[in-house]
Amino acid sequence: MRDAAKHRTHVTIRVSPEQRAQLERLAAGMPLGPFMLWRSLDPDSPPPRSRDKFPVKDHIAISQVLARLGDSRIANNINQLTRLAHTGSLPVSPETEDALRLVCRYLVEMRRLLLRALGLSDVPP
Repeated sequence: MRDAAKHRTHVTIRVSPEQRAQLERLAAGMPLGPFMLWRSLDPDSPPPRSRDKFPVKDHIAISQVLARLGDSRIANNINQLTRLAHTGSLPVSPETEDALRLVCRYLVEMRRLLLRALGLSDVPP
């Protein structure tokens, strides 16, 4: 056990659910303990680096999945199907149209989740 960990003590405070929600919003994913220490004892310094609540186990694998999603011809294929459907060359039932819309939503959501897992959620689509 580290020396610093041997000498730590607990501090407990009671907050309302609304106050906890406000603290969590202010912490923006940072664990509440380190966030509250930083804000109360050293607010002028940069926030401490700490692990996210949902740490990524393998950044390389997630990056590769995101790259393959970008390199795939999925978007182009969907665009071609849409063009064929609009010109009448591809008859599309309402069920097929709903399925294609669902696939598009899934792809957008997969990309968003992968970017968030990599800490790149501010990257434009």
